[in-house]
Amino acid sequence: MRTVNASPPAVEPPEVIKVHSHRVSCDGVGGALGHPRVYMEMGAEGFVECGYCDRKFVLSGDHGEDEQLAPGVYEGSGGH
Repeated sequence: MRTVNASPPAVEPPEVIKVHSHRVSCDGVGGALGHPRVYMEMGAEGFVECGYCDRKFVLSGDHGEDEQLAPGVYEGSGGH
């Protein structure tokens, strides 16, 4: 009898998104493919993870002039 060693399927690491605010919200990729918008507050750790899509939001001190957030990600409470 022959034994086949099957490797477990590769799992993509969670997406890491650098943000400038302790308060973020996430709706996945938006639209029908996303998830309900959730609002998250970072604690002293400087990061928070979305419970739906596992995106990891990391506080960054860098502020790029033309930097854009990933689709479905919103920072702060400015109307979002």
